[in-house]
Amino acid sequence: MRALGALPAATGAAAMQAVNVTALRPPLMTALFGTAALCLAAAAAVLAGGGPVAPVLAGAAAYLAGAVLVTAGANVPLNEELRRSVPGTPEGDAVWARYLRVWTRWNTLRAVACTGAAAALGSAPFL
Repeated sequence: MRALGALPAATGAAAMQAVNVTALRPPLMTALFGTAALCLAAAAAVLAGGGPVAPVLAGAAAYLAGAVLVTAGANVPLNEELRRSVPGTPEGDAVWARYLRVWTRWNTLRAVACTGAAAALGSAPFL
């Protein structure tokens, strides 16, 4: 995002609009929602008596909240707002400035949550 933010507003916004269009493909959707399904399955398995409950539930919760909910509740609405904007106009430039600031915060939270989820879920077999 720093590289896009360093570009002129119209160029950065247009580039991000293009990224958002190409991101909506089966590999991303499979990774996002397939991992969510695996987290739910792992949580169900440990609750049924199949392993260490705390790290699996913590990891599943971190992923579901940090990846799925942040994506659906924050990043996607911001992407939609950016999609509707016209780069290079005063309104478009204002949308882009806000998008850069807010989207990056949410994306950082998503990255931290997913890292925590990976650590918790990855530690479970060793406990």
